[in-house]
Amino acid sequence: MQDDLYGAITIRGARENNLRNVSLDIPKRKITVFTGVSGSGKSSLVFGTIAAESQRLINETYPAFVQQFMPRYGQPDADQLENISAAIIVDQQRLGGNSRSTVATVTDTAQMLRVLFSRLAEPRLGAPSLYSYNDPRGMCPDCEGIGQVASMDMSAVVDESKSLNEGAILSKGFEVDSWWWSIYARSGLFDPNKPINQYSPEERANFFDLDDGRKVKVDKMNLTYEGLVPKLKRSLGSKDPETVQPHVRAEYERVFTRAICPACHGTRLNQAARTSLINGKSIADLSAMQVSDLALFIRSIEARQVGPMLHALALRLENLVTIGLGYLSLDRESSTLSGGESQRVKMVRHLGSSLTDITYVFDEPSVGLHPHDVGRLAGLMQQLRDKGNTVLIVEHKPDMIAIADHVVDMGPFAGSKGGVVVYQGDYKGLLAADTLTGKHMTRHQPIKDKVRQPKGEALRIEHARVNNLKDISVSIPRGVLTAVTGVAGSGKSSLIQTCLPSAYPDTIIIDQNLARGSRRSNTATYTGILDNVRKAFAKANDVEASLFSANSKGACPDCNGLGVIYTDLAHLDPTVTTCETCEGKRFLPEVLEHTLRGKSISDVYEMSIEEAAPFFTEPAIAKILGGLVDVGLGYLTLGQPLSTLSGGERQRLKLAAELGKKGNIYVLDEPTTGLHMNDVDTLIGLFDRLVDAGSTVIVIEHNLDVVSRADWVIDLGPGAGNEGGTVQFEGLPADLAKANTTLTGQHLAAR
Repeated sequence: MQDDLYGAITIRGARENNLRNVSLDIPKRKITVFTGVSGSGKSSLVFGTIAAESQRLINETYPAFVQQFMPRYGQPDADQLENISAAIIVDQQRLGGNSRSTVATVTDTAQMLRVLFSRLAEPRLGAPSLYSYNDPRGMCPDCEGIGQVASMDMSAVVDESKSLNEGAILSKGFEVDSWWWSIYARSGLFDPNKPINQYSPEERANFFDLDDGRKVKVDKMNLTYEGLVPKLKRSLGSKDPETVQPHVRAEYERVFTRAICPACHGTRLNQAARTSLINGKSIADLSAMQVSDLALFIRSIEARQVGPMLHALALRLENLVTIGLGYLSLDRESSTLSGGESQRVKMVRHLGSSLTDITYVFDEPSVGLHPHDVGRLAGLMQQLRDKGNTVLIVEHKPDMIAIADHVVDMGPFAGSKGGVVVYQGDYKGLLAADTLTGKHMTRHQPIKDKVRQPKGEALRIEHARVNNLKDISVSIPRGVLTAVTGVAGSGKSSLIQTCLPSAYPDTIIIDQNLARGSRRSNTATYTGILDNVRKAFAKANDVEASLFSANSKGACPDCNGLGVIYTDLAHLDPTVTTCETCEGKRFLPEVLEHTLRGKSISDVYEMSIEEAAPFFTEPAIAKILGGLVDVGLGYLTLGQPLSTLSGGERQRLKLAAELGKKGNIYVLDEPTTGLHMNDVDTLIGLFDRLVDAGSTVIVIEHNLDVVSRADWVIDLGPGAGNEGGTVQFEGLPADLAKANTTLTGQHLAAR
């Protein structure tokens, strides 16, 4: 489709990943939604082709000297890409950051607050930096602006029933006859054969706390003696856990526990900053307030001399409320935000921007939002468009697809069976289209009328008061599928992911995080099938299995079996280029000559799970691959790096490992994230299999199809943050729709 006034982004012959010579025109200054089943090629088209080319072209406008310090983007595989404007990518990548990174620092509201306090607060301190916990002049001296201090677990440091000669010091590096041990045992201050619990008060003080710089003679050497506590604090670090060196992190976590700093009560600021007030509130008080309440407080301040700053700050806070994040506080650490929350926080930066003719690219912005909040998000997308921008959205939710001026539906299926545009046109045309998306737009799962009966004693959570929970108690029936619903910030995760495991430690949480892996971590390594794959190759070729390891002797020496070369660019993201020696195949040429049923080990890495499932007849491999296909991950390749997987894909990878097990309590946090409506139906079938096998399955979910098929529903609310934290409904999904008294019930009834 060509828009006569503004033109269109022209794509011809796009072949990134699984795209099959895709050609289309995307109207500019419109909202275009890209939809289709998971793995159909949406991200390859939007992020891998359009956004990547925009970033590459922008970088090329800089001088060569500057370019050498910037990430290098390869040219997308396409015949023609034209009429592309500068792209701003707002994705679900978690914000991360260290303990000093908060919602306030990410949204730039921290600096605004400091300026306000430097102008209005009494007593007046002066410079804005004096209100900053990242500045030595503003931070609490005891915790150095972290808000927490390390408390040493002495039972993990010393076994007081033993003597020094018996190994009383438990810390790593203080083993009997070690260098550090000898300083204590041979200092002459203690009897090395005397148990620590028999030390006199003076001996205890010398052993644990002495730090006066005195010298002791050990093996004819004069050494400075240091008590065990100051010694460990100095060697392991006791202030900021982020600064702990990787090689001592395990020992640090074993020895130290974190506690709220008693000096600043967790506010991170020194006394002067804490006692400088505006209308009776310190900057720490404001940072701890719920954003929706803080916005009202800022609007209530009357100070004409800083009027523009007050208005700008209030506007940014109100934008956070508008996108469903009013329940956050500014002092919330950014690393604790979910992928959906991270994306919406990033979005706030752009809502007040004066830039036009920009291409905004969003990756499922509705993730984590209750149906009640999706409408407000849609309005923000329309605001961006109406300012003269092009908005590209990868999305699955019908309510978000409905706002599109133009729809591109990818398919027909995933992986090698996808990569084709199966429909493009307006929303009305999609409803009549003979595609999986078109068929599901108006078709919903019926509300279950025959529910399962609970088995055994219910799971009880008594007097829950974590975060915003208001002393609530709930019963969760065993042996059924329970959906926990409510708007974002209503307390669902606090109740189910924090309180339930405390009461029932055997609860298995299947969330969207994976253990931190290296660059070598991929689908095959995470699922554990690679060992069996190597054994199968070794047996078929009568050679040792290590030849087929990308970490061993068979690996390409130039890329060390990665298939790509990473170039470090200091503070910027590293660049990734295909290894020219092995051409991305990871292994030496002689290793690739060995085959299993006609496939080399490199071919196996490139196989999709769907292709690999019928190929591998070995039972141990086939079982795991079958589970991955069942959870809708058949389109992933075995060699796909874990770092490229979305949160929903990571969760389903975990879920696949649990299939076939019985009698467990499973908690899943928004398992439909990143799933097409067709795949949601498959996922519901998997939940049914787990429950029918005797497990208790609890899903924290906004998707109304999942809620409809649950046996029991617990709805929290009525709002978010301070306005949530109470139980609005417990019962059958049919009764929730009939009651029509909660936001979830109203949306369920309206379908």
